[in-house]
Amino acid sequence: MKSRVVGALLLPLAVLAAACGGNSAADNSLTGSGGRTDGSGSVTLDVGDQKGGSQAVLDAAGELKDLHYKIKWSTFTSGPPLLEAVNAKAVDLGGVGNTPPVFAAASHSKISVVAASHTSSAGDAIVVPQGSPLKSLKDLKGKSVAVAQGSSSNYTLVAALRSAGLSPSDVTFDYLQPADALAAFTQHKVDAWAIWDPYTSQVVADEHARVLATGQGIANGLSFEVASPSALADKAKAAAIADYLQRLRKAQSWADEHPEQWAKAWAEDTGLSYPVALDAVRRSQGTTVTVAVDQAAVASEQRIADTFSQLKLIPGTVDFSKFVDTRYNTGLPPSTTPPRAASGS
Repeated sequence: MKSRVVGALLLPLAVLAAACGGNSAADNSLTGSGGRTDGSGSVTLDVGDQKGGSQAVLDAAGELKDLHYKIKWSTFTSGPPLLEAVNAKAVDLGGVGNTPPVFAAASHSKISVVAASHTSSAGDAIVVPQGSPLKSLKDLKGKSVAVAQGSSSNYTLVAALRSAGLSPSDVTFDYLQPADALAAFTQHKVDAWAIWDPYTSQVVADEHARVLATGQGIANGLSFEVASPSALADKAKAAAIADYLQRLRKAQSWADEHPEQWAKAWAEDTGLSYPVALDAVRRSQGTTVTVAVDQAAVASEQRIADTFSQLKLIPGTVDFSKFVDTRYNTGLPPSTTPPRAASGS
């Protein structure tokens, strides 16, 4: 998650932005009772996160209890800097959207995609300010759009433009992290903003922004847990990662089934208002399913990589399959599995 500050109405989002400012801010908190994973010694997993992300949902779901290893959390503004940290071995594992691994692969980063989930792309949106004369995607021709480079919104924007018969060369991409993008958007320094929830819900609620298009039917809705190959090569850490991924699956299911409780916890963790958090939660409620990192998922990501490569938005070409580790796929449904129905709280 990401963002920043302008006006009293955006104070909660400013709090969120401050928490996520900079490329990474080490949280340095240790969670769990320590202990051993395989009898060889105490293990600490260094986990990269975004505000209101994995740590928040694991804690809310009660999945951080009775750990047999420690977790050290580091907070990042978005997926690209988080994967830079994975490549540098500063963190062992972290969750990102569908596009950051493509950019990391294009830069020959040492990363391994180890887990996937599929959810609605309704929260991925291109928004315009209240009163904007822009009514359709075609109206973006000749306009400027704020977007975080290498983020999932980067691909949503590219794919949305293509669906309207436009190319990236038809618009000006202002590559800004959400904190700076929010300021540019609210000060009308850009014509539109490509972003994801909870920022979509926040800017619609507080600034009365209008959604021009969403990622539904355009983005693949995948997100990933990405690990450092060196962590996977460590037997004890690999075992801890297996346990962590299982707990995260349970926590994500809990959040899907308890939207009000998750929204309350999300609001407390990020500084968002409860109504905004609940709106963002409900936008994807009942659509989340943990899936295998299988051939279909790899092929879907390869299409994203090929798109960016053809548009020369990444250097050279990418073979995405070389950045995947399938050891944790056992027992998971295929990535083409339809969204499950919400059970309710």
